[in-house]
Amino acid sequence: MLKRIDVITLFPEMFDAIKVGITGRAIRNGLIELGLTNPRDFTSDKHKTVDDRPYGGGPGMLMKVEPLKDAILSVKKNSSGIQSKEIQSKDKQTKVVYLSPQGQPLTQNIVKELSNNEQLILLAGRYEGVDERLIEHYVDYECSIGDYVLSGGELPAMVLIDSLIRLIPGALGHNESASSDSFYAGLLDHPHYTRPEDFEGEWVPQVLLSGNHKKIDQWRLKQSLGRTWQRRPDLLADREMSEQEQQLLQAFIQEQD
Repeated sequence: MLKRIDVITLFPEMFDAIKVGITGRAIRNGLIELGLTNPRDFTSDKHKTVDDRPYGGGPGMLMKVEPLKDAILSVKKNSSGIQSKEIQSKDKQTKVVYLSPQGQPLTQNIVKELSNNEQLILLAGRYEGVDERLIEHYVDYECSIGDYVLSGGELPAMVLIDSLIRLIPGALGHNESASSDSFYAGLLDHPHYTRPEDFEGEWVPQVLLSGNHKKIDQWRLKQSLGRTWQRRPDLLADREMSEQEQQLLQAFIQEQD
């Protein structure tokens, strides 16, 4: 189970946003430790240089390999209590995740897989990226939050942190909250309603007021299947649906005609 997340970033102050709400409460309650490391602290020149021009020319700058490598190894050393300088670049206990446009698209399944590690080190890149040799030798996994351009990896890192913390037992107010989220079971979430029952002539579906939990669960599954069919049919393409799910989806489709 995940116990600690460390972020290597040039802008640790950005992560104040993580210290509020659900994620902040989880950190304050000791459910997860969050560490922030600035690679500028591992430079040797007076200007604390962490970037340089790319070989071969071209626009932009690249993050240098040495400060990032030293930051990663320092985090591993301090968190494991190992005094020796001989720390493996990659090990089984701690995974290094580079938030990168070239990475695998982040999904709930990937979040669940990453949460099985005791510690994660998230590398938030800047500029045009990082030296490829760092990725080859010190990064275990590359992940992307979408096909668009951001100024750095800090926001993607916060997205991943939020998703990871939601899976920690005790982080949410209700034990079943995470399991009912969209994508947790490979489907989009069903519609939700609260008071008042009548809003501008739109009434809450009567089944939700019936008190019949079996029918409510069936309605919610039907709506999840239908919403996924409408908005994300790609999620259904690889899903092996049960006979009940197939019947519920067909009923939903027929209702749309």
